[in-house]
Amino acid sequence: MSKAGAKFSEVKELLMKDEEFKEEYEKLKPRYDVISQIIEARISQNITQEELAFRVGTQKSNISRLESGTYNPSLDFLSKVARSLGKEVQVILK
Repeated sequence: MSKAGAKFSEVKELLMKDEEFKEEYEKLKPRYDVISQIIEARISQNITQEELAFRVGTQKSNISRLESGTYNPSLDFLSKVARSLGKEVQVILK
């Protein structure tokens, strides 16, 4: 059974042709990168948002908002999420 709709990569490629979108995306790229890594780690470990929330000591809605990009988490919260996934947060200033 195949999923309906377009792939994110295809939509992103189309949107990146718009300079205004591209500029905003680049500003938010670090946030998107962290979110992608969290989702990837959670899925690879077969952990639901609910299970991750339990491990972090928060509500599922907070994990959902984090993964959807509608929540601007603190570094402490990101560290808790990372530890709950057996990971660590590393911040690099360039």
